[in-house]
Amino acid sequence: MAQDTAQQAPTAPATPARALLPLILPALVVGVLASLLFVLVSELAELLQHVLWENLPDALGVGRYSVLWMLVMLTSTGVLVGLVVWKVPGHAGPDPATLGLDARVLPPAVLPGLLVATALMLAGGPSLGPENPIIAVNVGLAFWLGHRLLPRAPGGLWSVLAEAATIGALFGTPVAAALLISEALAGRQTKGPLWDSVFAPLVAAAVGSMTTTLVDHPTFDLDLPAFGQPGWSDLLAVLVIASVGALLALCAVCAFPYVHGAFARLGHPMLALPAGGLVLGLLGALGGHLTLFKGLDEIGELAADPEGWSAGQFATMTVVKLAALLVAASCGFRGGRIFPAVFVGVALGLTAHALVSGVHPAVGVAGGVLGVLLAITRQGWLSLFTAAALVASPAIIALLCFASLPAWLLVTGRPQMQLRDDGTAVR
Repeated sequence: MAQDTAQQAPTAPATPARALLPLILPALVVGVLASLLFVLVSELAELLQHVLWENLPDALGVGRYSVLWMLVMLTSTGVLVGLVVWKVPGHAGPDPATLGLDARVLPPAVLPGLLVATALMLAGGPSLGPENPIIAVNVGLAFWLGHRLLPRAPGGLWSVLAEAATIGALFGTPVAAALLISEALAGRQTKGPLWDSVFAPLVAAAVGSMTTTLVDHPTFDLDLPAFGQPGWSDLLAVLVIASVGALLALCAVCAFPYVHGAFARLGHPMLALPAGGLVLGLLGALGGHLTLFKGLDEIGELAADPEGWSAGQFATMTVVKLAALLVAASCGFRGGRIFPAVFVGVALGLTAHALVSGVHPAVGVAGGVLGVLLAITRQGWLSLFTAAALVASPAIIALLCFASLPAWLLVTGRPQMQLRDDGTAVR
């Protein structure tokens, strides 16, 4: 009976190669352009950051990361971004708290303001990454240009290509994009084999990642002490750390609608964003300068010396960075939540290592990043990939697969760190 049922089950026909080949050129073009835009915005933001946090305080005789300068810079960044949101056409896009990685198509007039607000945020120090706004800009540009150059192409093609290309550029590898696309397609009824559906996005992601690699040379490997063969103690450690990370991040996720609502009640971006900047400056004074910015450069500094801070200092940075992520995402700064969440996970893992010397730094970091990202993003493949990429050890992958199970049970069905337009949490 089972054999008869299997024989009767319809199988979706494969897409002929002649239907996939015309998609290669659009994917190549979108991949290159999306990557170059990401690199351009990142480089401009780094140059501005250098001016604001090094040249300017040195010229004024003020400490680069003194409490005074952090308060001035974060509040000023709130004022500048608030002006963009208030006055620039398009108001720098919709409320960022309502956006995820699957960006909606924005009108072209919105995109310049969104880019300016993103560059100011990246340079000024709020704890957000570039991923959400850069994806939104690339999706909008690809959709607008694609419909004019190839009007007969499927409507959703350009959005998928731009998202995949940008994710490939952000992570420096097409694997992250392929995993995200596969996860998204798993929840839909797709026609044909999976690889037919991911063919063009994978081309865009590969080109985007290669372009970024050639131009900017990104790396996610933290160069932690080498991790050998896992033991039972490593399995126990990663299970506990990933679960603690998930629970800790869920606290911020559950608080997200309430903190967002508090800033929304201020009623104007010129009130909400400067107020958020001031709070971020106070948090920076509490946690130190490593808790500022998107967090990728800062986790490299932490990982370079896992013994350089006490457990209390690592724990303080963990909590402060999570609070800074919560505030920055709630008050209206344009940015994504993945990269600062990675910092939270790394700091948590190094806290575990500092508390229990038997916890290998690689195990602690991988487990912490996995748990925090699962709660913040609700993207299982992305969380596993990022945690493994930071450690760059094949032996850690089996441990992470085990650790993802209890962590996922803790986060599934819970609110996500994304809101609907009415301010309620997405589940």
